[in-house]
Order: sequence, then C-alpha cells, then structure tokens
Amino acid sequence: MNTVRLTVAEAFAKYLAAQMIEIDGKKEQLFGAAFGIFGHGNVTCFGQQLKNIEDKIPTWRGQNEQSMATAAIAYAKANKRQRIGIATSSIGPGATNMVTAAGIAHTNRLPLLLISGDAYVSRLPDPVLQQPENFEDPSVTCNDTFKPLTRYWDRIISPTQLMHTLPQALDTMLDPATCGPVFIGLPQDIQGVAYDYPEVFFAEKLHRIRRPEPEMVVLEEAKAILEKAERPLIISGGGVHYSLATDELAAFAAKHNIPVVETIAGRATMLQDNPLNAGPIGVTGSDSANYMAAHADVVVAIGTRLQDFTTGSWTVFKNPDMKLISINVAKFDAVKHMSYPVLGDARTCMTKLSGLLGDWCAAQEWADTAKVQADEWKALVQRRTHPQEGDLLPGTSSYAEVIGKLNVSMQPGDTVLTAAGGLPAELAMNWQNYQIGKFDIEFGFSCMGYEIAGGWGAKIANPDNDVVVLVGDGSYMIQNSDIYSSVLTGHKMIVVVCDNGGFAVINKLQNNTGNESFNNLLADCRRPAGEVARVDFAKHAEAQGAISEKLTSINEFDAAFARAKEADRTYVIVVDIDPVSPMAWSKCDCWWEVGLPEVTRNEETAAKVADWEEGRVHQRRGV
Repeated sequence: MNTVRLTVAEAFAKYLAAQMIEIDGKKEQLFGAAFGIFGHGNVTCFGQQLKNIEDKIPTWRGQNEQSMATAAIAYAKANKRQRIGIATSSIGPGATNMVTAAGIAHTNRLPLLLISGDAYVSRLPDPVLQQPENFEDPSVTCNDTFKPLTRYWDRIISPTQLMHTLPQALDTMLDPATCGPVFIGLPQDIQGVAYDYPEVFFAEKLHRIRRPEPEMVVLEEAKAILEKAERPLIISGGGVHYSLATDELAAFAAKHNIPVVETIAGRATMLQDNPLNAGPIGVTGSDSANYMAAHADVVVAIGTRLQDFTTGSWTVFKNPDMKLISINVAKFDAVKHMSYPVLGDARTCMTKLSGLLGDWCAAQEWADTAKVQADEWKALVQRRTHPQEGDLLPGTSSYAEVIGKLNVSMQPGDTVLTAAGGLPAELAMNWQNYQIGKFDIEFGFSCMGYEIAGGWGAKIANPDNDVVVLVGDGSYMIQNSDIYSSVLTGHKMIVVVCDNGGFAVINKLQNNTGNESFNNLLADCRRPAGEVARVDFAKHAEAQGAISEKLTSINEFDAAFARAKEADRTYVIVVDIDPVSPMAWSKCDCWWEVGLPEVTRNEETAAKVADWEEGRVHQRRGV
C-alpha cells in the first residue's frame, strides 16, 4: 500500500478538499466555503492547511464565531443541503461561541462542519490558556458542550482516528435521515502529529444524496387510507425543498386534486397562483390553511417535523377522526403523534404513491373550498400590506407593509431571509410565492442574530442574485458585524432594518397574557428619566462600510430599494415600525400553547389565562 506522511492537520484538509458532489450533472466541491477565525488553537497547523487548499475551498473571515458558523448554515440551506459550509475556531470562547450555531443547524436538520482547537492530550502544559478545567474529569473541555447539539461528535487524539471519523462525519451530514451538525475537536498537540496515511484515503470521492425507497407494503396501506378520504390535505414542509421535490409536489397535488398548505420551512414549495395552494398553516399562517386543516379527514405531512407553530400546539386539526400520514426520511419525525409513517425520500414517495393511486382524486368541491379560502386570505394580505390612514402611529409603517413592498420589487433569483422576533410570522403570513424557493425563515431555533450572518452565507451561495435580509432592531443589536464581513469580502446584501424600539413582538405576548409591559420595549426598560436613547442604524451600518439611508416615510421605500439594487456593495435601509397599534400586527385564527400561571394575582391576568385555556379544547393529546 502506498502511503504519504502527513500531519493530522494536513491530512484533515487534504481529505476535505477531495470530497466532491454531483449537482445537476456537474461535479462540485462538497465543502464550498469555509469560515474561520484563527487563534492559538487552530492557526499554527490547521489554519495553514486551509490556506493550502483555498483554491478548492475558499476561507472567509467572519467577525464572530457564532455568526460565521451561522453563515455556513445559511450557505448549506441556500444550496438545499447539497453543499456544506465549514466553521473553524480556536479553543475556549471561540469554540463555545459556535454552540448556538450548532443549535440552529441541529434544530433545522442542516449540515454544518464545526472544527475547533482543543486542550493538549499530553496535559503537560496544563492548564493552558482558555482551558476552564473540569475538576472531576480532566478529559472534559469546552468542546464537550457541543455533544447535545450535534449529530456526530469526536475528539481526535490519535492521527489514525481520521480514517474512521471523517467518513462517518461526512455520511452523517449527507444522509437525509441524520443530516445535521458535526463537531470535531483538534487538540493543539495532535494537529501537528505525523502519520503514514494510505494514499487511497485522499482519492477524490464523488458523493450523491441518498433517496431512501419506501416499502411497497407501507405505500399500499397509505394508498388505502387516502382512497377513503373525502377531505385530504397535504402539509408541505422543508423536506420537499431538500428532496428537490417541488415539481413532484405540484404534480401529485394536481393529479389527485389535493389542496396543499405550507409550513414555515416549506414556504415557497408551491407557487401562490396554484389553485390548490391554500396558504401557510399554523400560528404564523393563514385562516385559509387553518380552515382546511380543521376540516381535513386525512392529512399527508411531507418532510416536516410538525413543530408547534405548524400544528397550533396540536389544536389546528379539529376533526377528532383525522388520520395522519407522515412521509419523512427520519423515523424520529415520521412516527410523531401516532401517524402512519412512510419512511423514505419525499420525491420518491410521492412518485410511487401517485402511481399506486392511479386516477383516484379528491372531490372538486373540497378543492374549490381551498381556492375560496385562499382568495379570502389573499384579500386580507392586500389589506394588511396597504394600511389605511389612521391604522398606524404617525411616521411609522407595519412589517406587512414593508413585506408587501418587497414582494413586488424583488427580482427572479433574489432570496428573502429573516429569523426571530415578529418578522418570521409577518413574512410567513403575508408573502406571496412568485418563485419556488429563494425564501429562508430560520424559525426552528428562532435565533436572533441569524439574519445578517445568514444573509452573508446565502449570498456566498448565490453570488449572482440579491439576498434581501429583513431584520428587527433587536436582532440587529445582537449580531450585526457581518455587514462589515459582506463589505470586506465583496458579498453585497440588501438589509432592511425594521426599527420598532425594542422587542415588540414579545411585548405583545407579554400584554396578551395579562402582563404589564416590562423590559421589552426600550421605553419600558430600566433607564434614566427623559427621552429614550435610540440607535442610528443608518450611521452604524455606514460605519461598517455599507451604504445606508433612513426613510422618513414608507412612500420612499420603492426608490430606496431601487437604489439598493443598483449599489455596488451592501445597502442598508432603515424603516420605523409601529410597535403597538392593532393594525401593526398580522394574525390568524390559531391557538398556541405558552406557559401560563395556574394561580393568578389580578382579575385581568386571570381573564387572559382563562381565555387562553379555552383554546385547548381541540388539542390532540399525543394521538
């Protein structure tokens, strides 16, 4: 066997560079981008090896370890999980800064390769810089904090481990059933240890995403359930995107005349003008989709983990006899709530199930109901996105109004992206799908700070089209430094900052549950008396190298957005948003369970809690 003597760091980088994937008949690097902040734990060995492979895997420097790992996640999502981003850090705080990003990737079933430096295996120099030391177990370091938030975790303490660990790590990220983040710790003394590796280990390898086949007996039983349905409904989840199955979804729905509703992750899996698209489902959805869910007798959930915002904490299905068929590659997700599980790839399952169903289709009356309901929702969206005089506080706009402007201004290929706060609900509730995909709401982990970092990663994945980031002032303050990253690296974004003076959506929840406004809006925080100090977001963005402007009226938005489209670098538009007026918020008829007190101390809170508990009557108790 021919061998080559390499250090662990050299072997690691060489292996990563040899991994390829086939996309649309073309061979691409599997790892298309790396994001790195170097410190003493990764600069001397692994950092140098990233430089040596930068002709194959470019490395981009972020400003914060959490944000650069978040950018790697958005990169993978924009690539429909077919290409993977890498994030590397030094030891200690550099590593633990990425724990939040691991949570985002794990919750959203997205691939991410995290590589951090680690303490010395020899322990001779212990305690080393940034090593907190566990008094009971000296083998535990900061990197052990990744264990509950990763699909695969390992610490390399011998150079031979790479030949076992790296193939397993890749398989974890590439398998649709286990897809998620991987963490690998590289102790500082091990990175430079040399070993005679077999040359074949570094041979170029071409990967393809698996498409697990469902069992025919299971499909036959699913067919039998569907054929008895009078009011079937499809819930389209993010798995439809990752299976590249949007065409098959439209074909399946059309052939069998089954209305479709979309989860947040499944938004833009079907065009809005499709008469079978009944809108977004759940707490952040539409009355149209929730009406269909309430009356359905068979629900086919495709590629969704049925999060509480999708199911209204399991109250949206009001028919007690409703049967649930769950098509999913992951058994963990497929068996929830005593569903009938169909394990397999979404595209493959729909194609095969459609063949078994033959010419069977649902009643036209049910499909007509979906269109009537959807048309009513679209009329409501038109009303929300065009508020009347007096609806809002003077000089402010609503989220919906901004979203309506973007919806008609963005061009084919552009991506809209947001995350936590009030914007995910407003975007999901009001967006009209004029193109498939190109839509990213991170609402699995609902991570404030995803927006700007995610926009940077999405732009790296889509360099020829604009990425439009919607971010609230709260999330902006948590993590904004990748405005500078985007300017530094030449990845232009359009960032729309919606400033409502604090955490307005949580203030709304606080008030709706009978509590007084406290510590959410800036006006309600502990502070000196007098005028509330406000951030000048336009100047702040400008200080990071972006072009920016603050609107005095929403009437200026179209012209500002046109300027942003023509700009040669990241462009930030700041809009003041009404935080409190009833018309400032979109809503739909859907219940959501939040933790409320069994004992209340005033009549107002007691009344709110009682009203909230009335919504529990339709909650499915695990079945």
